Amino acid sequence: MKLVFASDSFKGTLESARIAELLEKAARAVFGDIETVRIALADGGEGTVDAVLASSDAKARAAAVHGPLMEPVEAKFALFDDGRAVIEMASASGLTLIPEEKRDPLEATSYGTGELLIAALDAGARDITIGIGGSATNDGGMGFMRALGAVFLDAEGAPLEGRGRDLIRVARIDLAGLDSRFADTVITVMCDVDNPLTGEAGATYVYGPQKGASGEALELLESGMRNYRDRIKDLTGIDCDEVPGAGAAGGIGAALYALLGAGLRPGIGIMLDLTGFGDALDGADLVVSGEGRADSQSMRGKVLHGIGLRAKEKEVPVTAIVGGLGDGWEGLFRCGIGKVIPLVQGCVTLEDAMQKSEEVYYDAALRYFRSVKEKKDSHPEMKFYWT
Repeated sequence: MKLVFASDSFKGTLESARIAELLEKAARAVFGDIETVRIALADGGEGTVDAVLASSDAKARAAAVHGPLMEPVEAKFALFDDGRAVIEMASASGLTLIPEEKRDPLEATSYGTGELLIAALDAGARDITIGIGGSATNDGGMGFMRALGAVFLDAEGAPLEGRGRDLIRVARIDLAGLDSRFADTVITVMCDVDNPLTGEAGATYVYGPQKGASGEALELLESGMRNYRDRIKDLTGIDCDEVPGAGAAGGIGAALYALLGAGLRPGIGIMLDLTGFGDALDGADLVVSGEGRADSQSMRGKVLHGIGLRAKEKEVPVTAIVGGLGDGWEGLFRCGIGKVIPLVQGCVTLEDAMQKSEEVYYDAALRYFRSVKEKKDSHPEMKFYWT
């Protein structure tokens, strides 16, 4: 018997790697010495590099960079022997790096993420994946590009720092000094949102308030982003309001796509490739996955959607243990998920589940595996006793 454990984290309660450990413990308590594969997953935000390191043969590398307010930060990235690397924006330009009272997207910069990318290049990487979730910035990726050698000039020809407040002042973009190694480097972005760069659904109005912007600051940032959009179009001919995902992570999606030529892809597909999920499915009898809340959004490129479709291709059944259920969760059955088990049901409240997350999760896993064993022992001729 071979079981594969690959769940998303339950935000604020259980990390992906810990969930895999609990599943393995519960399965072995019921079935004894079985073959298991534990795969840690993340969505491109904080913890992405840790998930890759935990589920692959990549090595951790450290880099001294500047944080979102230009403070010293040590960030790490994952480096594979074949020249691939994974970096995450959250570790260099993340919202969690700034105390809540100091959050200000007018001042924040993505410069450190650019430095982290350069560190990966210096380490020999030429196929680099960037997770851009969890950012503190709304600078359109100007700081990021400046660290790579790009120059943003104001109307008088003076170079700009590349903070959110500089967006309105950009008159010209000069890419002549861009690091030459990008000519033979493939950049892929883990991007799970489809926001355009500007407008009501754009970077500023949707994500700016989460990063500390309100009122006049939001208006200034949006005016600046529209100016920045036009300057990018002047240079490249690309209208970033027509590029789904350009508004991701404070607009760094626009810089990566239009100025650096990066590809924007759903994060779960990339993570499954990086962590060897496809190989893990070979000979597997079951995948146990999950996420904090299953609802209609789960079918929009989230972990369960990706897991279900990949497993369905190899006819491996999938059971999802989830924190709770929301409207539209039944759609999971259409993408390869055979059984869904919510933790929050009956006499278990959300508060109890969060306070005793490991105990509640382990008990649910134990009950599930016991029910499976009972079916298996009673009806050995059944093929899909998992559901």
